[in-house]
Amino acid sequence: MRILFMGTPDFAASVLDRISEYPDDTIVGVLTQPDKPRGRGYELAQSAVKKLALEKNIPVYQPETLRDNAFLPELNALDPELIIVAAYGKILPLYVLDYPKYGCINVHGSLLPKYRGAAPIQRSIIDGETVTGITIMKMAKGLDTGDMMLKRTVEITENDNFETLHDKMALCARDAVSEAIKLIREGKDVYEAQDDSLATYAEKITKDDCFIDFDTDAKSVHNRIRGLSPIPLAYSYLDSKMIKFTSSVIVSTDGENAPESIGKITAAVGDLITVACRKGSIGITGVLPEGKKRMSAADFIRGQQDLAGKKLTAK
Repeated sequence: MRILFMGTPDFAASVLDRISEYPDDTIVGVLTQPDKPRGRGYELAQSAVKKLALEKNIPVYQPETLRDNAFLPELNALDPELIIVAAYGKILPLYVLDYPKYGCINVHGSLLPKYRGAAPIQRSIIDGETVTGITIMKMAKGLDTGDMMLKRTVEITENDNFETLHDKMALCARDAVSEAIKLIREGKDVYEAQDDSLATYAEKITKDDCFIDFDTDAKSVHNRIRGLSPIPLAYSYLDSKMIKFTSSVIVSTDGENAPESIGKITAAVGDLITVACRKGSIGITGVLPEGKKRMSAADFIRGQQDLAGKKLTAK
């Protein structure tokens, strides 16, 4: 088949890498987001998908928009029979969805209809889920609402963070897309409609999502920290300076703490900064202090005086 691939981050690059291994299929092109300025020097950076496509000599397209038939001339020239999408970052208009003979399939990072939307991996960890997975679906007008072809599950362990779960799901996605292509090629692809009544949405992560409110239970705090690590990182304020949290452990889940104790550092010993939550306590094991590099809690403790008794606050 003539395949057009659309994707942008590492997750999508892993899927593209697997698809490019098939000698019977031709990847006629790759669509990815335009290069964006990053880092202190604001130098233009290529997406992971673009880097891989260039290494494999696959033509790369980076349209600013797909609206108003903007990509139709290129689409006609490429003439794909199947479009595969994985974390592309743009909504596909109908002229794109309707073009290929075998349709457009999306590799989505959740067990649909749960966690439709932009941040399913992070949200599943933040919400304390123990299982997630990959869904291959036929794309339709709407946000992740199309009929499903297949699902594969992935376990979320209590110490998975965004990075570790992302990597497990990328491996799962590679295998799932392989199976999907085989089913389509053999004419054995069967689709199941989503139950919209069970749908939940994984909205894009914002700065507000990253603030840690210790006025909740320790498990919820731990889930938020690991769901946002290694990027963009959960944060709070210590002595009016932002401090981000790279890793944590649950110290205890029992016991309601007094309102005046919530957010208070109850101990800073060895490699653990213990903080009281509304219920239980969380242990911070890694931090990124404002203006400094990432470091272990042990290194941070050595550079501080009298941490115990201080409070982590909203500002």
